[in-house]
Amino acid sequence: MANWRRSLADGFWALDRALGGQRRPTRIQNWVARRPIGTGICVAVPFTLLVLSLSRAEEPDDPLFAVVSGLLMGLVFGLTALSERLRQRRLKRLGIWDGS
Repeated sequence: MANWRRSLADGFWALDRALGGQRRPTRIQNWVARRPIGTGICVAVPFTLLVLSLSRAEEPDDPLFAVVSGLLMGLVFGLTALSERLRQRRLKRLGIWDGS
């Protein structure tokens, strides 16, 4: 079982290298990695407001749908920011990037 997980992890990191995952992060990637909760909120609030503005007034479930969809969108972006933080931690550990 351990070999299967290890080969899966090796395959993921090989794909990451092929897609440019060992390049230095940009300033925006640094900002996002330092603030994953803020990133999620910065996405969730405008998305919720957009869905609310597009909703019909006669539908009572539309505000609930807008809030839930905004929270889900914020969660997706927050988890993506968290994965960027882990990628940057790995770059520091491998000595590819000094963290500046």
